[in-house]
Amino acid sequence: MPTAARAPVPPRPPRSLVRPVRPALPAVLAVLLTLAPLTDAPRAVARSGGWSVAPLGGGRPAFYAEGTPGAVLRDTVSVTNPGRTPVTVRLRGTGVPAVFARDGLRVPARTRAQVPFTVTVPRDAGPGDRTGSIEARDAHGRRATVPVRLRVGGPALAALTVEHLAVHADRITYDLVNRGTTVLVPRIAVRADGLFGRRVLDRAPRALPVRLPPGTRRTLSEPWPGRPVLDEVRVRLTVTAAGGARATAATSAAYVPWGAVGGGAAAVAGLLWWRARRPRRALAAASTGAVS
Repeated sequence: MPTAARAPVPPRPPRSLVRPVRPALPAVLAVLLTLAPLTDAPRAVARSGGWSVAPLGGGRPAFYAEGTPGAVLRDTVSVTNPGRTPVTVRLRGTGVPAVFARDGLRVPARTRAQVPFTVTVPRDAGPGDRTGSIEARDAHGRRATVPVRLRVGGPALAALTVEHLAVHADRITYDLVNRGTTVLVPRIAVRADGLFGRRVLDRAPRALPVRLPPGTRRTLSEPWPGRPVLDEVRVRLTVTAAGGARATAATSAAYVPWGAVGGGAAAVAGLLWWRARRPRRALAAASTGAVS
């Protein structure tokens, strides 16, 4: 008997993460939703209420994208419903400009939905790394997310500035500004010298518990509980980060015990008033004696 011809097996989706495409995407937008039986489902990286969301193919823990400003990148998100009832979810991007072929979808029981989406790198984006996520939320408010790592091409530049340095009664405040194109984890050293060069504060370099994405500003403070009681100090901050970033700032402050100074000033003022009044009172007494 002749053997029945077997239908060709469609190729599996490529394992590469994202491919640049032209800004016009009729082929992508035409495929609004692909439903597949729940067989050979990709490994889920986020779950909520029984359903899960993950990048399509390869068991990737996140979406990875790289391109120059203005480039349009594409990938596919998979929503898997292993339950016995349908689930309705809405998709959106947070932190990245993601556009989905369909942002709201109903996934039947034991079905996997595959939704293409695009990410357009902003034309004014500087080189460096960006982070975001693809989020799915159901009608009950339960949500699941998958991280998105976006790298904008271009030369990497590590640069920062220290601004608005000020000394207060018990702390030092300042602003850190990332002026470069890479994420910075800064380190800070603090030093203060009093009159005649006497060192009154010396803190060795240490890492700050902050991450500064490009273009961000953070207001921070350094506690100084052991500040001088009476002194004039010169405070200097030095901030460094990987990639050769370095910035310094300095300012001066005077510490004066105003309570003691105020009491002394009042006593001196009282003494001067008494001395000024004494000749007048003596002269008045002498004038009275002469008249009588």
